[in-house]
Amino acid sequence: MSVPAVFHSEWIKIRSVRASFGSLLAIFAATLAITLLVFATVGRAEAEGGEDPVFGAFYAINFAQIAAIAFGATAVSSEYAGGALRISLSAVPRRGLFYAAKTAIVAVTAFVVGIVTAFATFFTGQAFLGEYAIDLDEPGALRACVGGGIYLALMALFATGLTFLLRSAVATLSLLVPFILIVSFVVGDVAEGAAGYLPDRAGQQVLHQTPVGGLDPWTGLAVTALWAVVALLGGWWSVRRRDA
Repeated sequence: MSVPAVFHSEWIKIRSVRASFGSLLAIFAATLAITLLVFATVGRAEAEGGEDPVFGAFYAINFAQIAAIAFGATAVSSEYAGGALRISLSAVPRRGLFYAAKTAIVAVTAFVVGIVTAFATFFTGQAFLGEYAIDLDEPGALRACVGGGIYLALMALFATGLTFLLRSAVATLSLLVPFILIVSFVVGDVAEGAAGYLPDRAGQQVLHQTPVGGLDPWTGLAVTALWAVVALLGGWWSVRRRDA
């Protein structure tokens, strides 16, 4: 298969596997639904006492990152169902090309949906805030919209690499979801400085108008990117060394 054909086939896989395509859509749909629910009910009250209006605008990204992780995991786990990986490697014997195409398609689709989600979340939430609403001219707002999309793509890639390594979406989700929802906060209470370098804490610095902790917005995003790179290297080792 030619290189464009390999990339096109990976896109077809994402569209045709309900779990991965549904998770991709959930990044946008779930985030927008939560934004509508929260901002339509308590948004203005929160804005009155909020210290960081930019970070508050992206509250629903906490849920979007779970959908992004699920997307990255399910986009890979379908390869390990029913011997699909053997078929994929028969069609694309160059494992490096197969791995690059898979991760690139995950990255691009997650980034596009993530950017759309971040901007939609921002504008939807502000529509309910009246006099407390901010726009993209607010310091840090545009950076947060763009950075939010990048952050969601990086979390999807983090899950992609781990799923190639663990060969199971269930294992990846069982590891990452509690890690983000529970462990990150526990570590933050015990060692706040170290918690700032965890993938979710570091990456979300880009959503703050005034970052908290020792990392600036783009450095924090770079730390999340480093986590994703390490996971992808582990995934590549698994694809290269282990039998299909």
